[in-house]
This record gives sequence, structure tokens and C-alpha cells, in this order.
Amino acid sequence: MDRMERTPEHPGERTAADPIRLLAVRDTPLSLDEVFTAVGDDAAGGTALFVGTVRDHDGGADVEGLGYSSHPSAEAELRRVAEKVAADFPVRALAAVHRVGELAVGDLAVVVAVSCAHRAEAFEACRRLIDDLKREVPIWKHQRFADGTEEWVGA
Repeated sequence: MDRMERTPEHPGERTAADPIRLLAVRDTPLSLDEVFTAVGDDAAGGTALFVGTVRDHDGGADVEGLGYSSHPSAEAELRRVAEKVAADFPVRALAAVHRVGELAVGDLAVVVAVSCAHRAEAFEACRRLIDDLKREVPIWKHQRFADGTEEWVGA
């Protein structure tokens, strides 16, 4: 679903005015540069970027690694969340990518960015984007701990 585009003639194509520049749920490594470049806009005075990485602990336990899996509707739900943020804030450009598959400690799990005319708006929209993504997009985390236990998060 990278760079989904929309026009009246072709609902799957995006116009230059569409603030949603990049949306993806993918099983390949994520790129900060790709997301940051996607939200570049000459009219934006502020860009907020959030990067979620796999940490080495959770709830007092040492994490060895994890896997993310997603429902087939995950990209459609990601688009719905992005469209709502773009409608609720004066967004110039927006991008969100989430990784699925097996990840190691330190890997990028999710990267979202929003550019707006002003920094306060960019911060608020970016926070809403990541919060809504984590709450509403059907992506689940399976953590593996050093003591041999494991848990599903968000399932």
C-alpha cells in the first residue's frame, strides 16, 4: 500500500493536495529517511517524527525478540486512521509504516511522521496518529522473554 494515490478518475490514485503520502504494513526493514522524505512540504514549518523500536525489556522482564503479525485489514484500517488525523488537524503531509515479521532488539517497529505549518500542530497530529494506530490498527505483538516465557500483546 506504499504511496496510495487517489483522484476522482482513479480512486486508488492520490492528488498532490492529498496529505497522505505514505502508508504501509511491511515485512522489510523500515527507513527513517523514507518516512521523513515522504512528509517533506515547502509549506510546513514543523515536522514531528515518532520512531518505535524493539526494546530489551517489558514489564520487568528481559525481551529477546518479538514478532508482529497483522490482520488482512490492517492497511485499510491504517488508511482510515490516517484520514481521520488528516481531517482533524491542519496536516500538510502524513506518513506511517509498521513492520511485521520477526524483529530483534533495536529494530524499527513503527515510524510515523506529520508535517504542518506549525510545530505544535505537528506534535499533536503525530501523537494522535501513533496513538490511534496502536489502538485501532489490527497488528499484534508476540514477545519472547529471556526466561523462556512469551506473551501476545494487543491480541
